[in-house]
Amino acid sequence: MSGPSPTANPNGLVGVLAFTGIVAALMQTLVVPLIGDLPQILDTSASNASWVITATLVAGAVFVPITGRLGDIYGKRRMLLICTIPLIAGSVVCALASSVVPMIAGRALQGIGMGLVPIGISALRDLVPAERLNSSIALMSASMGIGGALGLPIAAAVAQGSSWRVLFWGATALSVLVAALIWKMVPATPVAPGAGRFDPVGAVGLGIGLVCLLLGVSKGGDWGWTSATTLGLLVASVVVLLVWGWWELRATDPLVDLRTTARPQVLLTNVAGLVVGFSMYAQSLILPQLLQLPESTGFGLGQSMLAMGLWMAPGGFVMMASAAVGAKVSSARGPKITLIIGSLVIALGYGSSMLLMGSAWGLMIVVAICGAGTGFAYGAMPALIMGAVPLSETAAANAFNTLTRSLGTSLAAAVVGVVLAQMSVQVGEYTLPTENGFRTGLLIGCGVALVAAAVASCIPTGRPAPVAPAAAPDDELVPARG
Repeated sequence: MSGPSPTANPNGLVGVLAFTGIVAALMQTLVVPLIGDLPQILDTSASNASWVITATLVAGAVFVPITGRLGDIYGKRRMLLICTIPLIAGSVVCALASSVVPMIAGRALQGIGMGLVPIGISALRDLVPAERLNSSIALMSASMGIGGALGLPIAAAVAQGSSWRVLFWGATALSVLVAALIWKMVPATPVAPGAGRFDPVGAVGLGIGLVCLLLGVSKGGDWGWTSATTLGLLVASVVVLLVWGWWELRATDPLVDLRTTARPQVLLTNVAGLVVGFSMYAQSLILPQLLQLPESTGFGLGQSMLAMGLWMAPGGFVMMASAAVGAKVSSARGPKITLIIGSLVIALGYGSSMLLMGSAWGLMIVVAICGAGTGFAYGAMPALIMGAVPLSETAAANAFNTLTRSLGTSLAAAVVGVVLAQMSVQVGEYTLPTENGFRTGLLIGCGVALVAAAVASCIPTGRPAPVAPAAAPDDELVPARG
């Protein structure tokens, strides 16, 4: 089978990579409608079943920086294709699973495939004309929103009307289609001189540190925040990541170039990524609960899972539309301004919820406003990152920014979980959050979005990092030797 042509059709290329992002986001929301049924489906406890969600989160966080660095060394097209392998395999394993262990393993494999998005974004810098770069990055970034928006109602409809296994067989088919489209439509990307070697010690160290951190944050509510297990994991994560940082500063070819990451434009963009990730995710944890809680609570809206997904869906479409507007703002005024605007719009969405949370229509407006802000912010961050790093580090730098956003979503889940648990009441056999609990969570999201705007306003912008001359396509190169 012959490879793709050496020149890319920009429209087809961006369309394929955007579709890749949509499929990646679908994988993340795929099991949401099944959460309540997983213990029965897998014949396990609710605590064990929650690992089906946690496994994807942890595997994605650990492997996204690794696959990003490998993309810089071996070529982004090659790594895009490799990332589809665990995505396909994980979907098949989940479709065939009848117990919790293979389901967790399959979901972890799907998490490994999440490197598709940052690698795809960085490939755009190599393959798309400069005048189309901002709009292409924005569309690729926003594809995650449209995938998440479509995932909930589609997964809910399939789960209610058919076997849950159909979800994973559908995911398998989509993953195979993504692999075929990448093979056919994405040309080989140049490997910049000086890409260096892979850092296995750094990869293992970062992996251990992130696993300890994310397990402590994501499972702390179940295990107890003051339990020996939670505290031990959090302390271990700090120690391991400090040692990892020491190693990376001394490595000839580090997994993550911390000196580049410490540049103010990169550092503050990553801090903004963490904070924006928090503010984006908090509403997606709170609003579905408000929509689905019974009307008898006095503030719940009594919607079904399918109806909830449909009410939330417009947020993803608005995110996609706003990304195109944000790209024009970035081209005219710079991505820093776009990031500030996006953060302020997210804060506006949270603020409006104080007046609109009494109806499904009102919550749909809140979701749409937050989606518009997220479209601006998520499209601006990769542009800021790639304007400050050399060509040989674009995939790794984008992957690290994606990691910071993932850490933000994990922190949001932990903080919102604590707030809702502390501000709850006992109703019969169930413990339900109070209306004040939800309002407090939304106000925290508003405050965090304002912090994101403040951080973004401090990002210095100057001349872009020098771009090294392109080398031969990755299909013709072996990794550079530092």
